[in-house]
This record gives sequence, structure tokens and C-alpha cells, in this order.
Amino acid sequence: MSEALVIIPTYNEIENIRNIIEAVMKLPERFDVLVIDDASPDGTQEAVREKMAQYPDRVFLESRSGKLGLGTAYIHGFKWALTRGYGYVIEMDADFSHNPEDLPRLYLECRDRGADMSIGSRYISGVNVVNWPMGRVLMSYFASVYVRTITRMPLRDSTAGFVCYKADVLKALDLDKIQFKGYAFQIEMKFKAYCRKFKIVEVPIVFVNRQLGESKMNSGIFGEAIFGVIKLKLGSIFNKKNFC
Repeated sequence: MSEALVIIPTYNEIENIRNIIEAVMKLPERFDVLVIDDASPDGTQEAVREKMAQYPDRVFLESRSGKLGLGTAYIHGFKWALTRGYGYVIEMDADFSHNPEDLPRLYLECRDRGADMSIGSRYISGVNVVNWPMGRVLMSYFASVYVRTITRMPLRDSTAGFVCYKADVLKALDLDKIQFKGYAFQIEMKFKAYCRKFKIVEVPIVFVNRQLGESKMNSGIFGEAIFGVIKLKLGSIFNKKNFC
């Protein structure tokens, strides 16, 4: 067993899942992979099982009954990882928008350089996003500005979904009290870690829009984030003992 687990949530990722797992398996650093699939009808689970047979004890699958939300998928994965003793847990998308070759950089930032949480940041060194429509780039960038303004977290990419956690961070947070399921989930996890004074480091990456499959992003996810940030900030002020 590796000390680091990569969690990949999926729904209809048949075009990508074999290749993304293979890319992780070929890295010089050893990572295990847990795919959490929300009942994809396109054969994603069958493709993962092929990789499980090819890489026993390194590739794992958790199947859920339907589309239950990104946040709940990661919470499921975090608990799975903690019960099995992983020291580092990494969130990553299935669609190659996060480059698997950046995994060691996030991992080593936590393992060797003292970070409790490392974030693959699109905005720490300019705007490093490829093949997104300009409207979406601006929406994402200013969402992070908005989060930074409301929460006072000194992060340039608070909505990033490419994140490495030390297990101690996940153990310290009450995972059953994480409120949000969509885009705001990423903000909430960072904000609660920040409230507990964990060391959060941003690592510059280049984010590339998916080439295959369909995006799961929609306006409702952004709406959750806009109002969710205010709710998080008020909770940290008026209910700080239970919030953090």
C-alpha cells in the first residue's frame, strides 16, 4: 500500500478513466487510486475494474447509487482513506484538467516541505488556464477574488479541486459537518482548514479544459458558492467553536 491515495470522483468518464489511472500508475512516486463512481451508465465502472485487475492493491472502486454530489463523493473517499491508514489524500479530476504529472509536486509539498494542505493553483502565478471560454475564466477568477474578500483567506485559488491533504487535516475536521456538495465544497474545506490554522500552500499548475466527455459544471453550482461563502463566514463569526 502507498502512503498516498488519489481520489477521483466519476460520472460518465469512460473516455478518460482508463488513461487517467494509467497515467497515475506510471508516475515515479507511488500513488494508489480510489475511483468513486455515481452509477455511471456508460461503462466507467467496468473500465475501472479492468484496471483493478491490472493493478491489484493499487486501484480501488467505490460504487454509489446515483448522482449524490461532488462533496459527498470526496467525504466518502476521505473516510475510506482514513480507515485504511493513508497518510496523504489527494483530490483530482478524471478528465486531465489536472495533469497527473503535477501529483508528486503537491504530495512532496506536504510530505517534505511542511504543508498541511497543498493546492494546485491556477492563479498563484498569473492566470494559467487553457482552452476555457473567456467568460468562464473570468467567472472562476473573480469567484476566487470574491472568496478571498469575504473570508480573508490569503489564497488565490480557493475554488481549486486539485488538493493534497495530510491525513491529520481530515482527522481534525468533522467531515460529517461539511455542508456543501458542489462548487462550495472546495471553499468550505479550505476555509475550515484555515480556521484551524493548518499551513496551506499554493503550488502553481496549468489547468487544461477537458478534451473528452462533458463538463459537470452548471450555474447552480456557482450559485451555491456565492451564497455559501457568506454562510461560511457568518458561521465562523457567530458559531466559531462548532464551526472550525
